[in-house]
Amino acid sequence: MADNLSSLAIIIVTYNSTTEIGPCLDSLVGHTDPFPTSITVVDNASSDGTAALVRARWPSVHVIASPTNVGFSRANNLGIRATGGDYVLLMNPDTVAPPGAIQTLVRGLAAHPDAAIAGARLLSERGFPELSWGDPIGPWNELKRKAFSMLYYRKIRRIVRKVDKLSRQAREVAWVSGACMVIRRPDLEAVGLLDERYFMYTEDVDLCVAMTKRGRTVLYVAAAEVLHHRGRSAARNPATERLYRQSQVAYYEKHLPRWAGLLRAYLKLTGKSAADG
Repeated sequence: MADNLSSLAIIIVTYNSTTEIGPCLDSLVGHTDPFPTSITVVDNASSDGTAALVRARWPSVHVIASPTNVGFSRANNLGIRATGGDYVLLMNPDTVAPPGAIQTLVRGLAAHPDAAIAGARLLSERGFPELSWGDPIGPWNELKRKAFSMLYYRKIRRIVRKVDKLSRQAREVAWVSGACMVIRRPDLEAVGLLDERYFMYTEDVDLCVAMTKRGRTVLYVAAAEVLHHRGRSAARNPATERLYRQSQVAYYEKHLPRWAGLLRAYLKLTGKSAADG
């Protein structure tokens, strides 16, 4: 169990995040008692002054300013290596943690010694739960999820009710979203941190798979509710689709090599090749 002496390192990767980072840090700085906490922002060469803003407004927050955009996985690894802490919490800059949410998430993980990672219940600005957990990535599961997500985001009432019910059930899952996930540091170090072949997207699923391959479990902690202004940063990046496809191909090559060739052929046929852009 986590006690008052368990330490927490919070890592937030930013990229042109001046709009989002304020509410995120305001919800964290001074609000993680009783856990001794360090907060580190790793800035991926923002052009909007994100790093300078954080240094000026939150002097207790450590800022690592990368001279280039090294991607999400590598930037998180820079932060992880620069910190201590029994637990590592990865958060997106477009998240906001209500009072008690972080403590609930850490304690939810600590209560299960067999678990390596725990993810929060992510909510939109309108209070709708995000599909922030899922089954293992694969052709059939991706097809099912795409269809299910389409119905959910079109607000089909039956599907909305089903997602809301599922989102309130704490349980073991295959993966949780890296927008807000806490990890035991020994487990994180045992798998070599995040896989840096993923520039953006799928690194969270890959990390969860790495843990389960070591016999560890992944938890979804429904009681830890965090607001997620989903996709704001990605919307400003014209390369989002290409980066997603690159990560998808990298995941298949690593975990599902028999399907990787078919995926590349499909993406080329549909004009969505990861090499485009």
